[in-house]
Amino acid sequence: MRVGVVDVGSNTVRLVVADADGQVPLPVHTVKRRLRLGEHLDQDGRLGEEPVGQLVAAVRDVQEEARRWGVAEPFAFVTSIVRDAPNRAEVLEAVAAGTGVRLRTLSGEAEAELTFLAARRWMGWRAGPLVLFDIGGGSLEVAFGRSRLPDYAASLPLGARRLTRELFDGQDPPREADLKAVRRQVRHQLRDVAARIRWEMPHTAVATSRTFQQLARLCGAAPGRYGPFMERQLDRTELGKAVRELARLPAERRAQLPGISAARAGQCVAGAVVAHTAMKLTGIETVTVCPWALREGILLRYIEDGDADWWAGEHVHTADGGRGDPASLGLATATCAT
Repeated sequence: MRVGVVDVGSNTVRLVVADADGQVPLPVHTVKRRLRLGEHLDQDGRLGEEPVGQLVAAVRDVQEEARRWGVAEPFAFVTSIVRDAPNRAEVLEAVAAGTGVRLRTLSGEAEAELTFLAARRWMGWRAGPLVLFDIGGGSLEVAFGRSRLPDYAASLPLGARRLTRELFDGQDPPREADLKAVRRQVRHQLRDVAARIRWEMPHTAVATSRTFQQLARLCGAAPGRYGPFMERQLDRTELGKAVRELARLPAERRAQLPGISAARAGQCVAGAVVAHTAMKLTGIETVTVCPWALREGILLRYIEDGDADWWAGEHVHTADGGRGDPASLGLATATCAT
């Protein structure tokens, strides 16, 4: 049996089709459509008519691709780019009307919980008490747990795209004052979460997301062509050096560095500052970069539960703006809202 996940993020709409007959989601086909929705927000964070039209076309495209691969109804969701938009309901309704696809908007805490599940399955029980970091375009997710599911999950408005837009004021490269503003924001927002992580004393630290993958590559980790089973780590000291290197270059030059894509060159400085400050505040020296993240967490949840009842429940934002309790996912009960 095949299942699919459609992930609408700040930069792309991505489809992953996987075989779900065993205990591991084995990908058989992936496709992505680049949109860069984060570049088309107005001053209030709204998505205009043109980018919404492009989103509808991209979702229709990947939906047709999913059907060609035997997936009638993929798990389709949006992240903070739409979740935080003031016109979220209109965007979701436009996609539903244009494609028939009802995009789900998971809460940030639910995203953290599902990503933790993926990281735990990838790392295994030998990882022991585990802390997870995931930097997206709009938010930073942090989760900690000793078992299959996290005991604690938090979502904070510290995404790379968000901070670049709010604090860099169009400066490229950013000014030293802008970098200090990002560090100050991270310290303020992450203070209580960091105290909790230090108290828990995790045995293993794991990072997911393209931001961490690209930073690890910049700091010397193996390139993607060596496959997902190559162990990749990111050292805090090396990351500190990378922050200084990235901050002195304009985006065009940053895109020429190992691992830094042109699509993320504009926001990678803020992402690097968030990563370094988060590691410093939590006392983490090294993180292991995990290739599994939210999409795999959704697939694993489906495989392990044997049904999709949880996905159709009230843990999601709906087009009319309703929202249920993230705990209805059946995952962590201790969450930290911002």
